[in-house]
Amino acid sequence: MRAPETDLQKFLTQERHRVHLIGVAGSGMSGIAALLIELGHQVSGSDRVGTLETDRLQRLGLRFHVKHQAEDASDAEIVVYSSAIKDDNPIIADARAKGKPTIRRAEALAAIMRGKRGIVIAGMHGKTTTSAMTAHVFREGGLHPSHYVGAEIPILGTNAHWNPRGEYFVSEGDESDGTLCFFRPEHALLLNIEEEHLDFYADLAAIEAVYTQLLEQTSGNVFYCADNDNTVRLCSTRARAISFGFSENADYRGTDLELHDFASVFCVYKGRERLGEAVLNVPGRHNVSNSLGVIAVATELGIPFDKVATSLRHFEHARRRFEIKYASERYLLVDDYAHHPTEIRATLATAKSTGRNRVLTMFQPHRYSRTAALRREFGSAFDDSDRVFVTDVYAASEAPLAGVSGQTIVDEIVAHGHGGAAYQPRLDRLHCDVGNMIAEGDLVLSLGAGNVHEQLSLLAADLVIAEKLREIVGEEGEVRLYEPMSKHTTLRVGGPAQFWVEPPNEAAFADIIRVCRQENLPLFVIGRGSNLLVRDGGIRGVVAHPAGSEFERVDVLDGEITAGVGAKLKQVAYAGKAAGIGGLEWMEGIPGEVGGGLRMNAGAMGAQTFDNVARIRYLDSEGN
Repeated sequence: MRAPETDLQKFLTQERHRVHLIGVAGSGMSGIAALLIELGHQVSGSDRVGTLETDRLQRLGLRFHVKHQAEDASDAEIVVYSSAIKDDNPIIADARAKGKPTIRRAEALAAIMRGKRGIVIAGMHGKTTTSAMTAHVFREGGLHPSHYVGAEIPILGTNAHWNPRGEYFVSEGDESDGTLCFFRPEHALLLNIEEEHLDFYADLAAIEAVYTQLLEQTSGNVFYCADNDNTVRLCSTRARAISFGFSENADYRGTDLELHDFASVFCVYKGRERLGEAVLNVPGRHNVSNSLGVIAVATELGIPFDKVATSLRHFEHARRRFEIKYASERYLLVDDYAHHPTEIRATLATAKSTGRNRVLTMFQPHRYSRTAALRREFGSAFDDSDRVFVTDVYAASEAPLAGVSGQTIVDEIVAHGHGGAAYQPRLDRLHCDVGNMIAEGDLVLSLGAGNVHEQLSLLAADLVIAEKLREIVGEEGEVRLYEPMSKHTTLRVGGPAQFWVEPPNEAAFADIIRVCRQENLPLFVIGRGSNLLVRDGGIRGVVAHPAGSEFERVDVLDGEITAGVGAKLKQVAYAGKAAGIGGLEWMEGIPGEVGGGLRMNAGAMGAQTFDNVARIRYLDSEGN
């Protein structure tokens, strides 16, 4: 059962009811929940797991239920569900059996928007950042907008907000499932159109049909990007169409673009009139293009350009949109939601423009259907990345397709002529592959709409410790992340050491012990690794390998040998022979070092290490 549009608008914006949301933990549905709570409804919701966002919403009044059970929504007067929810969901089935209205997320959002002067930001790429930018500029311009954005927006405070003071409602419009046709905005801002979401659409013509319906349902201005052929074809001949971009024919035009590390400076023209200079502290040419659309909308609705420019200077992008996860003098780690070839090219171009030594990319394909349909486009999308590590496909509820995996994209990248692509089927090993080869001056980028960003977070957390260890060992020592232990055992087996450290001297070794205690990190000391069997899962914590002249010295004085922990037992045997000190001959055949010999009391031919030990100098567990 579905309510008429006029009734639904009144139901959601002028009355107070009991509403249940299925899939409320998702970024889109959580925004609907926030709006409904602010509108005064009694809101309940269900999902498989809770999140920080559901915790926040519960503090505002949401009744949250883990799992989808019909009894948890028994008192609801209407049920809202996300596109991921199937018809056999018990709450959906129960509500429909009882004749209750069940509506999709976009239907609810469109109805709420009709209570204001709606502005829909649409396009295949960039709409989340652009929606947030528009809402921010409107807010700073004194228009008190309501907004709905499909991601966390630090500068806006929340991803959705109903402001009773203002008359405008800014929202991104999701085209992925055809629900864009529910919107009837006053104004529309169209960023780009191309083949995408081919799990839902048959082809580009089907995609354009949905956008065309949106444009026909827009009562006011249509703002479109003059640099995208498809938006030009759909919009340019329409009444009240206003273009923006870098094209000479654009109504609002950007010129003299200067791309800096994490900012862009450009001039803005309206026709032949120079409006002024703008600074955008969000990197990338594509973001500048989208900001020109925001400038066009804001200017046409009466916000002075100087206020718009000031707002843009202070804008901070949405989470997972070229979001810096870690930055130091040595390394830069950035996460981005890009998962379509066009988005990947734009994001990598931005990464390359930062001037770092290398760009290392972790990519997680999103959906089997997209991977199969755009495999060749993916193959040519990574040219600006020095190394590419591709893991397996994030299914997003799709069933696997035979012969389609992360290897599919790697094969296409290699066929395109890129020599630095590798396939890692295990997502949990992705950060290890990248971390082991990271070098000073590198930028590491995680790309994808799934959960690949979690791998970047793991790498970022370990880099914090690694940099502390690096400061301790200095230039003489060595610190490596996720070092394969197979390189350091005589059996040539073993997974990665979380932190491989080679302290150059006793003082550095003592400081490493102290850091391990402070950070609650296990410490394992290794010499030559003779007959050492390490599991494939590796070793958590710090693996210290005392190396360098101080640990490898062997001195003889007054008939006594002083040997460092890293000295080979064979060296001790030959030093004894040269000095005329007997009883050490058995050491010549032991493939180990002094430290290991002491630890296990190594021996042979009836002799053992402690038969010959006079004194030991050691560091205790406190580093003393």
